[in-house]
Amino acid sequence: MHKIIVGCRNLFIVMTEKYNNDNIIKNQKILAYVKLVFLFVIVIGLPAYIWFFQHQLIDSVSSVNKVQNLLNSNRMLSVPIYIGAQILQIVICIIPGQWLQMGAGLAWGFWLGCLYSIIGAAIGSFLTYYVAKLLGKDAMYFIFGQEKMDHYVERLRSRKAIIIVFFIFLIPGVPKDLCNYAAGVSEMKLKPFLAASLLGRIPGMMGSLLIGKNIAASSYISAIVIAVIALVLFVLGIIFHKHIFAFIERKAVKSPHPDNNDSKNDLTDNK
Repeated sequence: MHKIIVGCRNLFIVMTEKYNNDNIIKNQKILAYVKLVFLFVIVIGLPAYIWFFQHQLIDSVSSVNKVQNLLNSNRMLSVPIYIGAQILQIVICIIPGQWLQMGAGLAWGFWLGCLYSIIGAAIGSFLTYYVAKLLGKDAMYFIFGQEKMDHYVERLRSRKAIIIVFFIFLIPGVPKDLCNYAAGVSEMKLKPFLAASLLGRIPGMMGSLLIGKNIAASSYISAIVIAVIALVLFVLGIIFHKHIFAFIERKAVKSPHPDNNDSKNDLTDNK
């Protein structure tokens, strides 16, 4: 009798474990599908919806004058509208940021325009970082490709990660969107990533804001000079960015994160 009871108990345990394992696998599959749908909506669905069905949103920020008209016609909501546009420009990448920032320089001048731009960029970078972290590396592979994603993630594991991120966002013509998502699935902390990316963005923001500010002050020669300098830097960035990053990456490969926990936690603790 005792053997029968023990046998029934063991059978019950085995069946329970099998049921739990089946549920875990089922839940993991459901979660994977939910992540895939969420990723599709953020990266493809929302941009496609705006482009095909709400194209007036893109058109409203497609030139300095249109941005100025948008902000002037919504004075009570101009700040949240601008910050929201900055966030969208980073998250879904179909809104031209330069016209936005020039319009901010026209509307608020340099310092307030810079403040609102940094707030929007910080929130947008925060969201993309955590969207990637939430969805995981497999989802990023699906959208961006494993080779490209691994290339960025590997570079962000080095001691030079902060410098690499800074130059990615500083140099004109360098694809920046992938770095936002790669940082989220890398071992890099949020705070160093935000600090480096924002510092890298600020010079470009400042140039666009100064152009807008000078246009508002009718200092057209100053605006043209700044625009020409920005254009030259953009062209040079496109031409030489591979050489610059080849040099930085050579240094990065020679300086991997140390294995000891104290040093590793400096950049890789995501809490």
